Parts: sequence; C-alpha cells; structure tokens
Amino acid sequence: MSEQISIGAAAERTGVKTETIRFYEREGLIPPPLRTDGGHRVYDSNRVERLAFIHRARELGFPLDQVRSLFKMVDEPGHSCSEVGELAGNHLQTVQARIADLRAMEEVLQDMVSSCSGGTVPDCPIIGTLQPAA
Repeated sequence: MSEQISIGAAAERTGVKTETIRFYEREGLIPPPLRTDGGHRVYDSNRVERLAFIHRARELGFPLDQVRSLFKMVDEPGHSCSEVGELAGNHLQTVQARIADLRAMEEVLQDMVSSCSGGTVPDCPIIGTLQPAA
C-alpha cells in the first residue's frame, strides 16, 4: 500500500496551498481523497503526483481547462504525444501574444514615466495621459 499523507504534508511536498488542493478536488482535477476514521483527508502518491503536475502546469500558465485536457490524454489510452504537443503549442502562442502585449504596455509606460517633469499633479503628463479626453 502506498504512503498516505495529510493535506498539509501534500501541500508542503507539492507547493500547492491546502485551500487550492480542496479547490482542485471540487473541480475534479484530483480524485476525492481517502479519509481517516476521523474524517481527515489523506493523499496517496498518485494524488500527490497529480497535484505536483497541476502545480507545474499552472506555473507555466496552463489554464485549468487545458490541465483537464492534459489529464484526459494521460488517463485515456490512445492519445499521442503530438496531441499534447499541439495543446502546448497553442498555449505557447497565447503566452507569446501576452508577452507582445506586455512589451507594448512597457513601451507606453516608459514614455509616460520619461515625460514626467516633476511638476505639480494638475500639470502631470502621466495623469493627463490616463485621464479620458472630455
């Protein structure tokens, strides 16, 4: 039988907060945990591995629906690595688009900050840029 650990130990091992673990359970990303006689959640190695997988996928920005899709590919036979690659490639395109948007924001913000003359607020070019035209 595999090791059974508490939710706190699972959180510590995976870097996933306990409330987030409960959320993933409610969302069906991990199977409901086993319970002790006292009703406390206990996690086996498979659940802990899934939590670690989710945590890493989330760190890479995969939304929960894509994490579900990845698990479906893992859990159901017959899926190919190219399917996983396509999902990851689509996510990469999304990340690249976000990076481009952030770079554009950075440029605008740099222009705003460099336009600051250190005067008073009513004449501040940053405030003027942010206020809608009347």
